[in-house]
Amino acid sequence: MSDPTLHTVRVALVAITKHGAKQVAALAPALPCAEILVSEKVSGELGTITNKTTIYSGAMKDEIAPLFANYDQIVFFVSLGVVVRMIAPYLKSKEEDPGVIVVDDAGQFVIPVLSGHVGGANACAEQLADLIGATAVLTTASDVGKTIPVDILGRGLGWKLEAPKINVTRVSADVVNGELIAFVQEAGSPHWWIRPTPLPSNIHLFDNFSAVDLQRYKSVLWVTHAAVSDELWQQLHERLVVYRPPREAV
Repeated sequence: MSDPTLHTVRVALVAITKHGAKQVAALAPALPCAEILVSEKVSGELGTITNKTTIYSGAMKDEIAPLFANYDQIVFFVSLGVVVRMIAPYLKSKEEDPGVIVVDDAGQFVIPVLSGHVGGANACAEQLADLIGATAVLTTASDVGKTIPVDILGRGLGWKLEAPKINVTRVSADVVNGELIAFVQEAGSPHWWIRPTPLPSNIHLFDNFSAVDLQRYKSVLWVTHAAVSDELWQQLHERLVVYRPPREAV
């Protein structure tokens, strides 16, 4: 699975205010597959666009449930506070919730609010910011610190994460807190580091698990096809995350 883009996922552009509707009208030609939801009161600001458009006349909060059910990325052109209050009753988990992005009324900032990593909102917010000449405001620790995003590492290369949820949480904290991390790669593409910045100095690379001094490293990220025994999972209690890359075709 490749990283999500605004051209390959189901995107809704939601306008509530006049300024928001004008921004949607300006953006729509660049995202012809995006669908638009706009308040009847400001729909006249859209002008002539070819995107599929739904005009609602009731309260915006009544539109949230179908938005969550039908779209991968929901882009709201309205204040962050309003969006947080509207979506709060519908939140389930980062594995289930769509990406939610907010663009301020002046079109200066694009803020991924929900499902930044797993849901792809961070990547889509950066793409959206490029399209409208705005600044993407990322608050996810691994993005701010320019380090490994443990929960989605290698997703674009087809890697599958294998670890209890608590392990992912604990190891992610170790990574962003600068603890010593052993990154062991025995399989898969070597092109997993895609940031323009150097790999952080707390991440040490190995090509074989047996070479790692498990007493020295706080956590281990292991890219492998090898079986991981129950004893090893227990030994590295909440300190191990495994990635399974695709096997080469024979």
